[in-house]
Amino acid sequence: MRDLPITLLRTFAVVAETLNLTAAAGRLHRAPSTISMQLSRLEGLVAAELLERGQYGVRLTPAGEQLRTHAHQLLNLHDRILGSFQNAEVVGKVRFGTHDQYATRSLTPLLEAFVLNYPEARLEVLCDHRPHYLAALVQEGKLDIALVEMPALSDGGLRLCRDELVWVCSEAHATHRREPLPLAVFVEGCYHRESACQALEHTDTAYRIAFTSQSRAGVLAAVRAGIGVGVIPRQTLEPGLVVVEEGLPPLPRADTTLFVAERANEATARLAKTIEESPQFQRYRGEPAG
Repeated sequence: MRDLPITLLRTFAVVAETLNLTAAAGRLHRAPSTISMQLSRLEGLVAAELLERGQYGVRLTPAGEQLRTHAHQLLNLHDRILGSFQNAEVVGKVRFGTHDQYATRSLTPLLEAFVLNYPEARLEVLCDHRPHYLAALVQEGKLDIALVEMPALSDGGLRLCRDELVWVCSEAHATHRREPLPLAVFVEGCYHRESACQALEHTDTAYRIAFTSQSRAGVLAAVRAGIGVGVIPRQTLEPGLVVVEEGLPPLPRADTTLFVAERANEATARLAKTIEESPQFQRYRGEPAG
C-alpha cells in the first residue's frame, strides 16, 4: 500500500475549498501548473478521478467528495501532532476581537490553523460590529489583538488591505428603486451603517431603516429577501446579491486593520503574524493601504 504525502493532501484540500486552481495556487504560493501536477499525482496514488475540470473552475467527483472529508481529518491530526512538538512553549491567553464579517469568512481557516499549531495557547474570540469599540478595548488592555474594518486613511493599527464599500440588493428584487430607500444594516455603531446614512443624507436621499441585525448572515438574509438594500465590501460579494452601480451615492473605502496590544505575549504575536502573512487578505490587496 502506498502512502499519501501530506503535501498532496493539503493541496487537494485547498482546491476542494476554492474550486479554482488559480485561487488555490495563490493560497499555496505555487504556480497553477504545479498544483495541476500535484493533483494528477494524487489521483494516480488513489487510482480515482478526484476533480472534473471545466472552463470556470473545477468540481469534485464523488471520489473527491469522499477524499475531502478524510483529508481534512488527517490534516487536522497531522497539524495538531506537529504543533504539540514544535510550539509547545507557546502558551498563554489570546483575547481576540473581530467583526462577524471576518470571523465567518476569511478568518475561519486562519483560526483553525492557529488552534492546531499552538495547542497550548488559549484563544478567546469576541465578535462585535463596532470597530472603534474593539480598537479601544485593545488600547485599554481588555483585548490582546483585534482585526477590524476602519475608514480608509484613518489613524491607528496596521493596515493590511483596502476595499470599497458597495450597495447590494437581491438578484430577485429591485429593492434599490423603492422610496424611501429601505436599508438592511447592522445596529448602530457599525461603519457600514454610518457610511450609508451619511452618504444618503449628504445627497438628500430619503431612506428608512427596514432591518437591523448584529450578524452579517442576518443582514444578507434580509437583503436576499428584498427587505432592504445592504452595504458590504465589494470583495465579500456573495451569490444571490448584485452590486447597485447606479442611482445611489458613492460609498467610502475601508481598510482591514490589525490592532495589537503593546505588551502582547508570544501567542498573540504568533496569531498577529499568521494574519499579517495570510494570502486570505493579500489576495485581494488592490492598492497600498498607507
